[in-house]
Amino acid sequence: MHTRPHFLWRLRSRSLELGARTLVMGILNVTPDSFSDAGEFFQRDRAVARALQMIEEGAAIIDIGGQSTRPGSKVAETGLPTEEELRRVIPVLEDVLRESPQVIISADTYKAEVARAALGAGAQIVNDVSALRWDLEMASTLAEVQCGVVLMHTRGRPEEWRTQTASPNIVAEVERDLRAWSDAAVSAGIARDRILVDPGFGFGKRFGENYPLLAGFAELHGLGFPLLSGTSRKSFIGRTLARNGQDAPVDERVYGTVATVTASVLEGAHIVRVHDVKPAVEAAAIADEILTARA
Repeated sequence: MHTRPHFLWRLRSRSLELGARTLVMGILNVTPDSFSDAGEFFQRDRAVARALQMIEEGAAIIDIGGQSTRPGSKVAETGLPTEEELRRVIPVLEDVLRESPQVIISADTYKAEVARAALGAGAQIVNDVSALRWDLEMASTLAEVQCGVVLMHTRGRPEEWRTQTASPNIVAEVERDLRAWSDAAVSAGIARDRILVDPGFGFGKRFGENYPLLAGFAELHGLGFPLLSGTSRKSFIGRTLARNGQDAPVDERVYGTVATVTASVLEGAHIVRVHDVKPAVEAAAIADEILTARA
């Protein structure tokens, strides 16, 4: 039986109570090559309209990202130029906050310069898929600016994922790594109550590793941080729903995603990060009632 611990997550200038109910983080990819929405929201006005729609559907946080980390993509020094990432992200971020000043914005970036600019423009959270490891300036930047920080687990880099060896125990590996990386963040001056961790479904995980990670998700409560689950539209869902040897296409993974959202909440996820907000909000509301009934 799992109960979900409660936290007060301190952000840039706000705080969020986590644990009483699941919060939904809506994904806004302002990239031309996103795996999940094929660049549909690359245009500024469409991106802002999509953010406002997700807020209307119940998203508590909008996570804006300007660089793809799809499998095979180049990151860090060889990736997207910082200037281009800023050009994509900052105007959309500013427009969303102008239209909806109360919404909490998360900047999905592993670059310190982009993080600093986004926080200056009003973001409350930095969501770093590398857990502060791909830009050596990131930890000190976030310690200085003081904001909410999401540390996500990634095995290797996207260009290495297809050739990566299997993990002997994926839950133990994720827990060990996240403990080390969160300790490093605290050592760099980031307060513990600003940190949230994410096991990184699909990020350097083989197909057969994602389900054990989801089944063992509650073990990550031992880290002592709030937990985020980001399973939305991931390839392991497409593989499970394959027909005639073909993975289910991205736009046919909504129901599979809802199942993983429900499972995540029942395992104690505090936040779920999704593309399809309304179904996730409804699934999380039901799963929250089950958690409450268990207590």
